[in-house]
Amino acid sequence: MLERIQEIRSKARECSSIIKAQVSVYVVSHIDADGLTSAGIICKALEREGIEHSIHFVKQLDEVEIESIANLNPELVIFTDLGSGMIDSLNSHGINAVIADHHQPRGELDYHLNPHLYGFNGSYELSGSGMTYILANALGDNKDLADLAIVGAVGDLQHLKKGHLTGLNRYILEEGAQAGVLSFEKDIMLFGKQTRPVFKLLQYASDPYLPGLTGNEDACIGFLHDLGMQFGGDERWRRWIDIEQMDKQKIVSALVQYCLRAGLPPYKIERLIGEVYLLTNEKEGTEMRDASEYSTLLNATARYGHADIGLAVCMGDRGEAYESAKKLLSEHRQNLVNGLMFVKKQGVTQLDNLQYFDAGSSILETIVGIIAGMSTSVIGNRNLPIIAFADAKDGVKVSARGTQDLIRRGLNLSEAMSMTAAEFDGAGGGHDIAAGATIPESAKEEFIMKLDAVIGKQLKK
Repeated sequence: MLERIQEIRSKARECSSIIKAQVSVYVVSHIDADGLTSAGIICKALEREGIEHSIHFVKQLDEVEIESIANLNPELVIFTDLGSGMIDSLNSHGINAVIADHHQPRGELDYHLNPHLYGFNGSYELSGSGMTYILANALGDNKDLADLAIVGAVGDLQHLKKGHLTGLNRYILEEGAQAGVLSFEKDIMLFGKQTRPVFKLLQYASDPYLPGLTGNEDACIGFLHDLGMQFGGDERWRRWIDIEQMDKQKIVSALVQYCLRAGLPPYKIERLIGEVYLLTNEKEGTEMRDASEYSTLLNATARYGHADIGLAVCMGDRGEAYESAKKLLSEHRQNLVNGLMFVKKQGVTQLDNLQYFDAGSSILETIVGIIAGMSTSVIGNRNLPIIAFADAKDGVKVSARGTQDLIRRGLNLSEAMSMTAAEFDGAGGGHDIAAGATIPESAKEEFIMKLDAVIGKQLKK
């Protein structure tokens, strides 16, 4: 592993030499948490080196975006958390590029940083922000930015496969801990430990899904009350970080017993506990203290057209930008609730090897993938991948989400979406567990039937 890391570092130094030789650079990044943290890392590194730069965020790097970038005639473009799948197009447009990405690579480029090129899996061993962090450290000493790299990796759910970060992510985590910007520990994996009341952790649990508790606030409060924990009055709003370690252990033990009685298999119960990642320079009780909550805050900015706010938070703004981000987060949560209610009311259509729903214009294309991932906790078959359609300006956005169980059976949504979308003059890609595509409106029905067949072949292997 150390030998492969040295190879990546060597390539990163080559890339940094090209960057330092430019008068100015143009940064293009993705709009999710991994893309925003990638942008924050590279922009901070460029700022420290005194290199003039500008930033542009895109939902998807396609031919239209690439042509638009080419028309600007930039000296050098740094692509972060995207670009690896569009190398042939970048070359054909004559764009001088450096790519720091982790998606499946297609094509050849001289200055290309991607874990897949060095024997690492970009789905869980290194994120886009992690690769950008390696590039940033070739530009200068930027080890204090390891916290952003871990936020990006967690936002990309790279820790879920094994319950903790592995591969190059682990290397960055330990480097960040040595730099004093990160800490990690075993804890309950339910979301919201810094900011949510304890009963809300149970109410919104989705992985694992807690039968009888997930989605039922009264049952969650009753569960805690039965353990001798009063959650009335002011105590109702106690967060996980507010309660004693002994009480935390009591809750976890009771949850394990509850899940066993509910018939959950051991491997799902094991997901209750895992490694959590804290940003030690951030204030306790805020979204930025916990990597998972930080990534959700960032998702609430760029996905609603406010990437500038998310980037400002990544760059250290804890004033106006942070307050704006919190407002957007509140709206984001409500939109997710509304989206889940829509899916629950409409239901899903089940085929042989997948299930799907068509949100039309009822759910924003930028969050339909998140809702798809959450929806199996309230409806549908948890043993099938879920596909979601949403209206988009340039056609139809398709989002696909799987589970680790399905990955073990052979599912690879990146390959399935890319292959199927290409047959309908669309574009797709991503990771084995989560992928997306854009296709023409007229192709929806034929696309889903073809995708069902492709996924069926994967699972039969």
